[in-house]
Amino acid sequence: MMFLVEEEESVKEMQEPVFVERLSKLLMMSVNHRLNVVKLNELKRNLGFPDDYLIRILPKYPDMFRLVNHSGRRSSMEIELLSWNPDLAISAVEVSARKQGSSTPSFSCSLPSTWVKSWERFHEFNATPYISPYVDSRGLLEDSKEMEKRIVGLVHELLSLTLWKKMSIVKLGHFQREFNLSENLNILLLKHPGIFYVSNKYQIYTVLLREGYNGSELIDKDPIVVVKDKFGELMQEGLHEYNQRRHELNIEKQKKKGIVSERKEKRKDVSNEMTEHDDSGDKLGGLFDPEERKRFYKVLFDDDAP
Repeated sequence: MMFLVEEEESVKEMQEPVFVERLSKLLMMSVNHRLNVVKLNELKRNLGFPDDYLIRILPKYPDMFRLVNHSGRRSSMEIELLSWNPDLAISAVEVSARKQGSSTPSFSCSLPSTWVKSWERFHEFNATPYISPYVDSRGLLEDSKEMEKRIVGLVHELLSLTLWKKMSIVKLGHFQREFNLSENLNILLLKHPGIFYVSNKYQIYTVLLREGYNGSELIDKDPIVVVKDKFGELMQEGLHEYNQRRHELNIEKQKKKGIVSERKEKRKDVSNEMTEHDDSGDKLGGLFDPEERKRFYKVLFDDDAP
């Protein structure tokens, strides 16, 4: 267990540049280039932010970030972006287009070909120009096609920055003002099943980026996710060993009290009764007879059997 803890800490140290990049991108997408710390902390697990990022990492980059609190209340503390890096203002959709040698960024659709109507709606939506989530959205009209395109692009980019390529819609809705999101965000996301998958597991609405998964398997795993998976496997092994030991201790206690031998006698009696019934063809139709059982399975699994 200790080596996994050390591995996670070393991964976090290596991830510091990644944290700076993710935080910068989040702030660049926000309307005023500021985000509330309390709201941001709700997403820090999804984003892979360390618990002590405010006191350990932020002070190292005074030329990029600063903490502001105009009201003096703890709940009003915000992180403000001080410098704009054009190299970071490139979305995952645009990066994918460049890799494919295309000059026109567009979304990818991850739906079966049999979903004809959904594919038609996707092609219609994708035919309009892509709007980067890093452009100023205040000039776009509410409920316009351009605004919808921009919101879809922004949610796509937000999910691309998360570890598991998914996020709670409720928590995402907390940033409605900061990211200029639609009030009916869940309805808007449901209109684009080729890009997003909306789950209601455990009665918690969660939006997943379809292209980030192959079935139920995450395609590109962040190093933090790999370590957390190892933790999960180790915990499962420990739980299994604990249950095994507990079971063996219970058996030992029952043996000392003579309970196990009594149960075995009862099982023998029941087994003898079933055998007597089966041999006479009663109840189970004689399926404990080897020849009858062989014929039964032949009829069950052999298509050529009469």
